[in-house]
Amino acid sequence: MQVYGLVGNPVGHSLSPPMHEAAYGETGLDARYVTFEPARDDIAAAVDGADALGVSGLNVTIPFKQDVLELVDPDPLAERIGAVNTIDFGAETPAGYNTDAAGVTRSFDRHGVDLGGAAAVVVGAGGAGRAAAFALADAGASVHVANRTAESAVELAAAVPGATGGGLDTLDRIREANVLVNATSVGMESPEETPVSAEFLHGGLAVLDAVYTPLETRLLREAAATGATTIDGAWMLLLQGVEAFELWTGRDAPVEAMNAALRSHLGEH
Repeated sequence: MQVYGLVGNPVGHSLSPPMHEAAYGETGLDARYVTFEPARDDIAAAVDGADALGVSGLNVTIPFKQDVLELVDPDPLAERIGAVNTIDFGAETPAGYNTDAAGVTRSFDRHGVDLGGAAAVVVGAGGAGRAAAFALADAGASVHVANRTAESAVELAAAVPGATGGGLDTLDRIREANVLVNATSVGMESPEETPVSAEFLHGGLAVLDAVYTPLETRLLREAAATGATTIDGAWMLLLQGVEAFELWTGRDAPVEAMNAALRSHLGEH
């Protein structure tokens, strides 16, 4: 039996286990997906221990995505993003990947959105924002990063080819954009909050909100009212997991089975 899992602190809320367990059941893979919650200072020992015990792969979540970068051999994309969320122990040295980027691009692809030549605005310059900005730029979009702290947006933009950055006072760029990604947690704890004023939204947008609880955020509700294409955060969560499954196993992931398991646990029936 192969063992995969998630390392983070805390991990009790994670929806990755039912999603990956559904994939193993659908494909007949003799595997289990478990969670590990080491102390912040013990992540190096945890990764070494997982390797020594024959764990096949790990997903990595808060607060360890940056720490793990130094413990594995990161692929070029993970190195550019500055974070690892997937480890593959199949090689002599554990390999690190960032599948959050694929979660972004696959979400747009799944909804028929062509990113090549698109004008994109990413709200947020944290971990999710970094993954989104690099992913969109690599897919051929021009990227503008808007963040509450303008300096962080400018710093991120300097690392992303052709990107620009600024404070939240630059959100009016959404009026001329084709793609919008909310990479902040705004709308999660307070469902009536939104990171973007409705006045900037329009029917020519494709809007991805990384928040998945609730599935329909105020941002997505107001975007849908304009005729925009809306993509809830469960798609990004699902498709980064799909990418991880495929990296680990070399098999095509059973996307529909994983999606059904995920949305069932999110309360969507």
